[in-house]
Formats: sequence, structure tokens, C-alpha cells
Amino acid sequence: MKKEAVAEQVKEWHKAGVQAVVWDRSGGHRSLHVRDVAQQLGVKLVQQPPYAPELNPAERVFEELRRAVEGPLYADLNAKVAAVETALLQLAADPQRVKSLTAWRWIQQAYDALPSSNTAFL
Repeated sequence: MKKEAVAEQVKEWHKAGVQAVVWDRSGGHRSLHVRDVAQQLGVKLVQQPPYAPELNPAERVFEELRRAVEGPLYADLNAKVAAVETALLQLAADPQRVKSLTAWRWIQQAYDALPSSNTAFL
């Protein structure tokens, strides 16, 4: 996203009561314009470290996929793709397992604390 769009989103979040935003180091997130808008509104901007896969819940899903498919020798790429698809279908069929991998306590608490109007886009 461009810095202007990010700044507008920060304004919208501020109107909804958001006091802090934790995000990655995307250029639009780090722009001086966005930082100025956030500072004027009193919204704290918390940037993740440059490389922090442990803060990205999707990385836990990727670890599960690797655990399920890495190691065996496959006859060809199609066989490995089939193994990945099978593992993904198993995860999709078990929402509690996915939640145990991705819904860390701090994420769940942050989600639960969001105003109800904001939970629609999560």
C-alpha cells in the first residue's frame, strides 16, 4: 500500500479506538508521512524486527507442512505436490489444530479486545 492509503487507514483505526499498531517493515508502514499522522493522533507504531518469523503465525503452519512432507523421496514433483495438498486438507479439516498453531494467547487477546465493528475483516 502507498503511504497515503496507510495513513488514511491509521486515521480510521484511530477513530475506532485503536491506540497502537504492530506491523512489519513494509515501506508504506515506515514512511515519514505515516509516522507523522500516527504521532499527531497519538497512535503508537510498533514495528516487528527485520526478520521475525516467530511473530508470524503462518510460519507455524509452514512448519507443520514441512514436518508432514519433508524427508521422503518422491517419484516426481507431482507426487510431492499431492503430499502437500493432502497435508493441507488435513489441516483444513481440523480447525482446532490450526488454531493451536496460530492463535497464540497474545493474538487471541488482541482479537478479543477489538471493537466488534473491526472483527469483520479478521
